[in-house]
Amino acid sequence: MNIGIIGYGKMGKEIEKVSVQNGHQIVFKIDSKNQNDLNRKIISETDVAIEFSNPHSAFNNICFCIKNKIPVVSGTTGWLDKFLEAKTLCLNTKSAFLYASNFSIGMNLFFEINNYVSKLIDKTTYQIEIEEEHHITKKDSPSGTAIMIANDICNNSSHLKKWVKKDNLHDFEKSEIPIISKRIGKTKGEHIVKYFSKIDELKISHKAYNRIGFANGAILAAEFIKDKTGVFTMKDVIHNL
Repeated sequence: MNIGIIGYGKMGKEIEKVSVQNGHQIVFKIDSKNQNDLNRKIISETDVAIEFSNPHSAFNNICFCIKNKIPVVSGTTGWLDKFLEAKTLCLNTKSAFLYASNFSIGMNLFFEINNYVSKLIDKTTYQIEIEEEHHITKKDSPSGTAIMIANDICNNSSHLKKWVKKDNLHDFEKSEIPIISKRIGKTKGEHIVKYFSKIDELKISHKAYNRIGFANGAILAAEFIKDKTGVFTMKDVIHNL
């Protein structure tokens, strides 16, 4: 498979390494220094584009691929206010687009488990909080993954309405899910959901040791989306394993 990488930072380099190990060809690598090289000629040689750029350019990069009917997989966070616009464009042009806030297979299993637990626990007296920790250079806070976890819980709840970012757990409404975000050292990513009461506490957690898991998931997503049309998520990939 011919893969184009849009966003050649730490994740882009890891994706390149894993792609080659899996027998795929890298036909182009785009970063801030050669953004103008992303054109119709080079994109036409690509089976799937994998986009890990930044919140300011992600939407334009994704739309460029969609308009040229090149399946695109994106893991960039911080641009989702325009997600519906990208989704509509994809459906109208009969192209293919897969977005995920987190491509780790382990993290996506976490989503499935937490989704199930949050449905069961809705009628109980358990309170909920989310903690997430990432490296000090991560730009978005809370992480897209923590927001996705919170939104899943809210969608399954009869009384929780929204998430709120908090520095501590002493000041939030009963209808809110507090998210505590920490940016420390070189932490690759850790997410914890706590369901707690006066009687006991249940924790669901996932900790990434390196970026390989994210890159493996992105490649699986690229292999999945090739030759397809429509808008997909990692849930589709997981259920296809």
